[in-house]
Amino acid sequence: MPDWTRATTEADRLARAWSEAAGPGGAILLFDSAGIRHAASGGFASLEHAIPFTPDTPNRYASISKHFLAATALLEELPLEAPLGVLLEGLPAAIGAVPLGRALDMTAALPDMMEVLWQQGVPYTAGLNAAEILEVARHLPGLNAAPGTEMAYSNTGWRLAQSIFPAQRGVAYAEALRRRLLAPLDLPIRFPEDETEAVPGLATGYWWDGASWRRGRYGMHFSASGGLAGSAAALARWLVALMTGQGPLSGVLEQLAAPRFFVDGAESVYGLGLVRSRLGNEELLGHGGSLPGYRNHFLLAPQRGLGVVVLTNREEDALWPAMTVLASLLEQPLPEPVRDLPTGLFASAEGPFWAETTPDSISFMGGYERLVAEPDGGARSLPAYLDIRLQAEGQDVLAGQVGGAERRFLRVSPEQRLDPALVGDWREEHYGLAVTIRADGTARLPWAGGNGAETRLTALPGGRALADLVHGPWRHRPCLWLQADGSLRLASHRARVLHFTRPNP
Repeated sequence: MPDWTRATTEADRLARAWSEAAGPGGAILLFDSAGIRHAASGGFASLEHAIPFTPDTPNRYASISKHFLAATALLEELPLEAPLGVLLEGLPAAIGAVPLGRALDMTAALPDMMEVLWQQGVPYTAGLNAAEILEVARHLPGLNAAPGTEMAYSNTGWRLAQSIFPAQRGVAYAEALRRRLLAPLDLPIRFPEDETEAVPGLATGYWWDGASWRRGRYGMHFSASGGLAGSAAALARWLVALMTGQGPLSGVLEQLAAPRFFVDGAESVYGLGLVRSRLGNEELLGHGGSLPGYRNHFLLAPQRGLGVVVLTNREEDALWPAMTVLASLLEQPLPEPVRDLPTGLFASAEGPFWAETTPDSISFMGGYERLVAEPDGGARSLPAYLDIRLQAEGQDVLAGQVGGAERRFLRVSPEQRLDPALVGDWREEHYGLAVTIRADGTARLPWAGGNGAETRLTALPGGRALADLVHGPWRHRPCLWLQADGSLRLASHRARVLHFTRPNP
């Protein structure tokens, strides 16, 4: 039997801490197949106006929005096996050849538009509309990898999928969503285009700069990858309807959660906007969402008809609170912490792949995941976005799978020096970008037109180095990677397509 007393006590404890801190807050809702069973909330939706955060406070769902698009696409019978180029005109050949299903299950190797633009020097706070971002996508020079070989999180497939609705069904995605899902289920959920569109009662997003709370900003067009706004109560109502197959949702959860596969036949944990995981002996489905100043997560135990929603307007992890409350409800033990995991900076022998570990987390090419212990002594992620399983081979080697791909990382010596072959001026002809790398280990990367961004590089062996770019609460660490032909690539987890050469004398 579910332990509602223990779970509600845990939810109340978390919400009370937000109130006691007198900062931004959030809401935690527990529900079963009959509806919402408990709601806890605390902190402020607006620090400026001292407005409390409640279960009915609208918040930005961020990437939780994705499975709404997938459900709408299924109801509109968009063909998941069809190549993107058949469904949309004007795409580059490599992108056009990717099937829609791979674009939605994160195995398409599509460069993420926000990271591509950041690498070009365009901050995510810039006010770019949908057409401007789509035009950049239409000129991408290629893919990050061969489709189907790894799971690498990217919003681009969802952005392109949104454009398929008017192209193939003659209706905007927002209207299809309203007609197919929001209206039949009477859900008070909105789809604002960007941060300038007024959403009544919307919580303000905040992040902590080390001394005070700052307002979060995301200027770009949200797209269906992360644009929905609604309350925790509305999201819980939606998830109950999804679990129980209400109205138009009969069989939809099963389709969203159905296994998706890599080209070698191995199974991925990522479905169509849902991540499959486990808690003890319980199978879970869930997804997170993050925009500057907003962090959210939901988890479902569909076989038990139980779930939890955590929505916050503070730049802090929401997965672990959701996991903690659900573990109490399901009477399952929380995953054990990692023991004796080597910490520090590691890099593959070849390629742009690197990882940095702490005692309880990992950053893989800039993508962060919390780590817990495996029964065999290894470590695995609690996959908010990326499935990671690693074993230590002594203190200097980590080996295993990241996003379904085999990876082996070797410790980077703190004495590693910058490869002199990286030093000099570099030019990217496709977008007209320039990079300068200096012998003292500093570099100038594109930023804000001609202003440029200064960074100190972290040297890796094999003609590689990590840049370090910070904007607001987010950090971007692309790898500068010298090629055998003397050219240079810029690569992160989500964007690996920029290619630089030496300028002509």
